[in-house]
Amino acid sequence: MGRLWLLRLVIAFGFAQAAVSMARPAVSYRALSLGADERAIGVIAGVYALLPLFAAVPLGRRTDKGRCMPLLYAGVALIAGGCALSGLAGSLPAMAAWSGVMGLGHLCFVIGAQSIVARRSDPAEQDRNFGHFTIGASLGQLAGPVAAGALIGDDMGPTSALALVVSAAVAAVSLTSMWRIELRHERVGHKRDAGVAKVPVHRILRTRGVPAGIFISLAVLSATDILTAYLPVVGEHRGIAPTVVGLLLSLRAAATIACRLVMTPMIRRLGRTTLLTVTCLLGGVLCAGIALPVPLWALALMLAALGFCLGVGHPLSMTTVVQAAPPGARSTALALRLTGNRLGQVAAPASA
Repeated sequence: MGRLWLLRLVIAFGFAQAAVSMARPAVSYRALSLGADERAIGVIAGVYALLPLFAAVPLGRRTDKGRCMPLLYAGVALIAGGCALSGLAGSLPAMAAWSGVMGLGHLCFVIGAQSIVARRSDPAEQDRNFGHFTIGASLGQLAGPVAAGALIGDDMGPTSALALVVSAAVAAVSLTSMWRIELRHERVGHKRDAGVAKVPVHRILRTRGVPAGIFISLAVLSATDILTAYLPVVGEHRGIAPTVVGLLLSLRAAATIACRLVMTPMIRRLGRTTLLTVTCLLGGVLCAGIALPVPLWALALMLAALGFCLGVGHPLSMTTVVQAAPPGARSTALALRLTGNRLGQVAAPASA
């Protein structure tokens, strides 16, 4: 079987992430058509992360004790339902509620998928496998905004609703590659680790390496989320068409894919700590630069460089957390990392 399980998981994650990446800007445009201002956009973007903020640790505990696949199936169902019902919603509170359902589905899928990668990868393979796994997310982030931009026209109300319904169908396609990702004998072997006494959350958080991995992931994902939610607003103010905004978001995702394809040689050359430090600092400077009134070509260059820098933190933070976590608590540690992500995704857009 080799790493065919990883390829199938990357494909499934690509479709699930494409649905979410298509839906997020479509939600912003549909909210604008319903009369939302920048503050309301930030609140809706924050609600996307609100339900996952409370659900991540219980779901991680459950995954430490048993199978991962049920979370993947539940995630696809919730993503598809949240996307479709966001398209049918006729008020801003309803948009916010279904955005939260979509976020919960994304969390379920990611916890299950990350746990499978952690279980099926030897320690020496984790940087590479997590890097390849997150290529699925980047492929989805590349295709989703382009598809949304192609569907959303001048009449933002009905066209953004259509984009949301289409994104629900895209999420359902991920089911076609979700077979033999988790094998029975591997689940049985994992039960030996699951038999270890439950590790308290405060002990996991005090384990050397876990807080650093959580903080890096929080910072990178918050920057990505603000960019996804607010680039349509920036484009609206500067007269940039939705199609071009979708291409700009996809350019960032393409640069992230390029980064992850060359991550292993970059780690060998610079070391994990130096690579994380340099790319996070450059990413912060570039993210601030998006606010400057620069020409479109300069904005595109900044987004490409930003995508490359942000591509490092996501997979390496997973490896950092998995390798530092106590035995029998790896899924819970990954869930705590996702809780940090969602905390940033609630606070950052709402603050913005």
